[in-house]
Amino acid sequence: MKVLFVAGFGPVSSQPADSRRLYRDLLSLDLQAEGDYLHTEALGGSKHFAIWPLTDAAQSCFGKPSWPADIPIPQAWIEFEVEDLDHASTELRDAGYLPLVDAVTEPWGQRVTRFLSPEGLLAALVETPWLRQSAS
Repeated sequence: MKVLFVAGFGPVSSQPADSRRLYRDLLSLDLQAEGDYLHTEALGGSKHFAIWPLTDAAQSCFGKPSWPADIPIPQAWIEFEVEDLDHASTELRDAGYLPLVDAVTEPWGQRVTRFLSPEGLLAALVETPWLRQSAS
């Protein structure tokens, strides 16, 4: 078997209106509606796919390898490369999302604001220098 690319990814939402507010309204993704099903084929593909151990995700978000008991454990992660992380992070906070980490620089050089989406995804707004270099 040879996987060619990520053909699709998206959250499963029990609160479609909350998801619509995040993905279509705040992140301005060009999502078309068919009832509560929102979709697009106009968003560029994934530049990175990984199975991220929960201990590593916890370390990135909380500075320790254990996930806090009072925060839902995410079932997946997604990152959105943004043009201006500081501006996007402000918009995120202004929309009522509580960042787990806010515009920090990871040891590998990526700047990131992480938060939980309405569906419980570990979501992030990021600036990833090496992905931007490969796009030019």
